[in-house]
Amino acid sequence: MSVAGSPLPVAIEPERDPHLVAAVEEAGGIVVPLDRARVLVWIGDPAEFPDLADTVEWVALKTAGIEGFRAAGVIDGNRIWTNASGFYAAGCAEHALALLLAGLRQIDTSVVLGWNDDVIPPAVRTLRGATVTIIGAGGIGRELTPRLSACGAWVVAVNRSGTPVEGAVRTATPDQLDEVLAETDHVVLAAPATAETRHLIDDRTLALLKPHSWVVNVARGALIDQAALGRALRDGVIAGAALDVTDPEPPASDDPLWECPNLIVTPHIANPAPGLTREMAPWLAENIRRFTAGEKLISVVDPAAEY
Repeated sequence: MSVAGSPLPVAIEPERDPHLVAAVEEAGGIVVPLDRARVLVWIGDPAEFPDLADTVEWVALKTAGIEGFRAAGVIDGNRIWTNASGFYAAGCAEHALALLLAGLRQIDTSVVLGWNDDVIPPAVRTLRGATVTIIGAGGIGRELTPRLSACGAWVVAVNRSGTPVEGAVRTATPDQLDEVLAETDHVVLAAPATAETRHLIDDRTLALLKPHSWVVNVARGALIDQAALGRALRDGVIAGAALDVTDPEPPASDDPLWECPNLIVTPHIANPAPGLTREMAPWLAENIRRFTAGEKLISVVDPAAEY
């Protein structure tokens, strides 16, 4: 909590982004150098993260995924840490829906082939009446579910807790995933990257899907075994895939995935980097208000958890 009558001193590093500066000032804080700050808003890379004095009580990170910070060993139990979980959910949901519709409506194929009556019309499908499973149905899932429902789809949500997702016809847990995939038309991946989720989509799980299925990934590239995905695309195990994230990013120029005509790749733009701080700003302002008032912050990171 701030000293009565004094603005909360906040450092924004490694550069003072104007959107975040405005958010700090709107919330009654003041932007100061790091050596005078009680709060650090870090918008740089994990490898550049500075050593912190004990006077820094809270660190706000601009990314939802924090695996890079964990690998760098910077997250400790000496202060509060928050990430951007949920901050960018609406943008990711919009992009996931756009990718899925582009594949089902054969927009990608039309761009490549032009007016081709032999190939394109027979491959066009609809979301109306389709079952779409969202794996990792947290903030993105909550934003995506009503958008899919508006298109006439049935949504099945998969999350670790099994907590029901409003608007989903069913919420399942990861141990039920095989059963869910066998009844699914299309899959959207929105899960964090952990040891348990690495290569969640592989030869075995792809085989549970249908020849008309599309797989969309707006989460982390490591959730998919890309070699297995390539085999499934070439062999007709599934109809197509749309990836906003890959492993690595970008894929190598000679990666066989580039040769798959039923693959859409966008360059990690579900929430493009130039707009992240603009999206983050209102959330930061709210968290500064809460910190000043001694209230619980949004998106607090558990130092002992993977994400």
